[in-house]
Amino acid sequence: MESALNGLEKHFQQFSYLIGFNPSSFDRLLFLKFSIVVNFDKYPCLGRWYKHISSFSQEELQNFPLAKSQEVSSLLKPFFEALPVSTIESSAKMTDSSKVDGETELPKTLLLILDAEGEFSSLKISQRLGVPHQQLVGAIKSLQSHEGLIETTDLEIKNLELTKEGQEIAKTGSHEFRVFEHVGTEGILQSEIMKFDFGKVGVSKALSNGWVAIDKTGGSVRLLRKAESVVDDVQKMLETLALGDSTKVSSNDIQQLKKRKLVSEITIKALTVRKGPQFKTTLEKPELDLTAEMMANGSWKNKTFKKYNFDALGIPPNSGHLHPLLKVRSEFRDIFFQMGFTEMPTNRYVESSFWNFDALFQPQQHPARDAHDTFFLSDPAISTEFPTDYLERVKEVHSKGGYGSIGYEYDWKLEEAQKNVLRTHTTAISARQLYFLAQNGFKPSKMFSIDRVFRNETLDATHLAEFHQVEGVVADRNLSLAHVIGLFTEFFRKCGLKNLRFKPTYNPYTEPSMEIFAYHEGFKKWVEIGNSGIFRPEMLLPMGLPEDVNVAGFGLSLERPTMIRYGLSNIRELFGPKVNLEMIYKNPICRLDQE
Repeated sequence: MESALNGLEKHFQQFSYLIGFNPSSFDRLLFLKFSIVVNFDKYPCLGRWYKHISSFSQEELQNFPLAKSQEVSSLLKPFFEALPVSTIESSAKMTDSSKVDGETELPKTLLLILDAEGEFSSLKISQRLGVPHQQLVGAIKSLQSHEGLIETTDLEIKNLELTKEGQEIAKTGSHEFRVFEHVGTEGILQSEIMKFDFGKVGVSKALSNGWVAIDKTGGSVRLLRKAESVVDDVQKMLETLALGDSTKVSSNDIQQLKKRKLVSEITIKALTVRKGPQFKTTLEKPELDLTAEMMANGSWKNKTFKKYNFDALGIPPNSGHLHPLLKVRSEFRDIFFQMGFTEMPTNRYVESSFWNFDALFQPQQHPARDAHDTFFLSDPAISTEFPTDYLERVKEVHSKGGYGSIGYEYDWKLEEAQKNVLRTHTTAISARQLYFLAQNGFKPSKMFSIDRVFRNETLDATHLAEFHQVEGVVADRNLSLAHVIGLFTEFFRKCGLKNLRFKPTYNPYTEPSMEIFAYHEGFKKWVEIGNSGIFRPEMLLPMGLPEDVNVAGFGLSLERPTMIRYGLSNIRELFGPKVNLEMIYKNPICRLDQE
């Protein structure tokens, strides 16, 4: 291509035209392309001829004999035959515009420029093409991904840039020149000139330049012209620098302009681009993967594969995410710990009916013990190890009463107490811990547990066969209902629920018993949030706890507050095999005390 350009340049050094040349529309499209690719500074004669041809209007072109021809003019064929095929193909796609854009077009254009010139600076080419420098550097980087195609060298270019004040002076003139103009032939009061924004600096500079003088005769301070005419060299220098030509301004003048903060020096990081050992003007898109089809037909042998970039950051792997239930559970645990509670062990999913029901003073005929409400185990079906003395005391209080109670007056059976079940509530854990507390010498205690329980219930949008129960118990001497209400109020206040109500209810193992309601601002109604009460003496005294010890307990589900907190209406969206994993990834950390 370079030799073809040199040939045309040599021709136009002797002749100003091509004899018999009638430009076709296709020729004109090619010329538009060459205005980008070719640096006409190297080919001034060819450039002069090109500018003449490209100046023809569409109307003028229609009058040429070859106006509608898609063939290259015969006199230019030797020139175009020397060009790469890709140049002609890409030229045919060009519109009537000299701007280059697009991720695909720009790299191809850079290759054509490099083919014609052998080397270029990214900064100069960006100015020639009218493309932002960063966009052009991106195109160069994409070419670097093709091994051996191009070579680059980092280049630091120091440029002078006009400041905002410098740009204003380049348009309107320097401060001192404007002062000189305002002084005029009649002179002007110094106080008047100082009213202008250019007055202070302009007067000082005009005085030092000898353009004006101060006259104090007549009792006023006036400025008079000292020179008949002046040249605004500052404006001229700034205009020259604005065009990017700093060679015409002396280094001393540049220093003075910097001192006046009219120009600033900036460093631009650019690239010098040269042909690589495997340079070509066509781009072959490298394959990203070796496929089974390539292996089978052998086409991989003729393919170019993109090299691995071992310095690039890989895609971060998906890390573990806390389930919303675990987030709320963690928040509840923190609240319990803040209030001085200790956590009970909850690793017994299987309990005997004795600890799950009998120890809680729940009769063996109670509907909750029916197979419709409880999961009974078939293997192992029963438990046989119980504290003998405690078991006898429980049997006694159930069948005959005691501790001020008449009991349930029925025939209590060991066989029923031995049956193994999936625990229906975590109160079975509380019963075990209270028994151990009584055996080891009573101390006031606050304990909690959060874990799964199991109920043989009908499945619907708000009920599952397994769910989580949050339970807290407080054991102390002379504990009253007022203490209990105060404790619950503080706990739920930390959960963000401040408006509470307590309603009397019945539980087999607590008396008095209370349901806890909170006003939900979102639902605009009262919502049940838990159950509570003081454990009955029939439950506590057989364990061996002192008579003046009272134990308060309260419980709530983990699922309900979680569904409310995350705006879920169906429990299956929260727990179970149909849970959307994306919901787990995206949900934020839970804060119960904040909306």
